[in-house]
Amino acid sequence: MPDTLNRVKQLIINADDFGLTPGVNRAIVELARTGCLTSATLMASAPATEDAIQLAHQSPSLGVGCHVVLVDGLTCLDPDTQRTFAWIERDGRLPATPGRLLRGIFAPGVSRAHSEAFLEAEAFAQITRLQQAGLALTHLDTHKHLHQFPAIMRPVLRAARRAGLRRIRNPFEPLWSRRLTPLVPAARRLEFGLLQMFRQRFHRAVADAGFTTTDGALGVLATGSLDRALVERLLAALPDGCWELVTHPGYSDAALQQIRTRLRASREIEIDALGAVAALRDVTLREASLLHFGSLPSSA
Repeated sequence: MPDTLNRVKQLIINADDFGLTPGVNRAIVELARTGCLTSATLMASAPATEDAIQLAHQSPSLGVGCHVVLVDGLTCLDPDTQRTFAWIERDGRLPATPGRLLRGIFAPGVSRAHSEAFLEAEAFAQITRLQQAGLALTHLDTHKHLHQFPAIMRPVLRAARRAGLRRIRNPFEPLWSRRLTPLVPAARRLEFGLLQMFRQRFHRAVADAGFTTTDGALGVLATGSLDRALVERLLAALPDGCWELVTHPGYSDAALQQIRTRLRASREIEIDALGAVAALRDVTLREASLLHFGSLPSSA
C-alpha cells in the first residue's frame, strides 16, 4: 500500500481544535451539517472537550480524529507518570510553545529515548482517552503540525499504531497551493521553506509504519488569513490526488476571548470561507469526492 493516494481527485475538509471552546464546537457541527466540513480533529484535554465528544456522537457523518496536543495545553498523563518528565509543569501544563518543547527534547543530558518515551506516552494517552469515550477515531494530526519534525513524528506514529490508528495528516503543503497564497510575511514563507527538508523523511516513515496519508495539506500557510477568496482559488486549482484543506473555524464567544491564540478574529472569517464549499460543490468540485480520513483505505 503506498503512503499517499494519487488515483482520484479527493478532498478532505478538516477543522482543527474541536473541543477548544463551545463556539468552536458549534461552528464545526453547523458546517458539517451543511456539508462544508467532512472531518474534525478533537483535543482530548481542552476546555470544551466533553461538549465536543457529545456533539461528535450526534454527528455521524463527521469523521473525527485526534488532535494531539504536545504544546500549549494540559497533559493527559496520570500524576505518577507526569513526575518522570521534567518539562511537564506541576499544574499539568505542557510546554507553552514549540520552541520550548524542542529545547526540552534536545536539552543536554536528555536522552532521545527519554524524550520519545514522553511524546509516545502523551500521544497514546490522548488518543485512548477519546477512544474510551466511545469515538471511533479516523486519524490523527498534531497541534501546530509538530509531527513534521522527525523527533516527534516517530513516537507519535508508534502511539497511533498501538492505539489501532493507521491514518495521519500529511502536514506539508504543496508548492502549487503556497503559490496561490499571497500576503504572507516573508519570515513565515522562509520557515515553511526550511521545514520542507523533512518532507521525504515523513513519507518514508509513514510508509514504513504502514500508515495512509494524503498528498498534502492545503491552507496551512494561510492559517490566520484563510478567507473565502483564497478557498475559492484553492478549490478551483485542485489537481488530481487526495488533499486535505486545513481550517480553524469558530464563533468568537467569551470562552475564546480567554484563550491565548492568534486565531480569534480569523475563526469567524473561516466560517464564511467554508461557505465556498457549498457554493462550488456543483461547479468547481463536481469532479472531486468529499470524504474524511476514515474513508481512505488503510494499510493495516
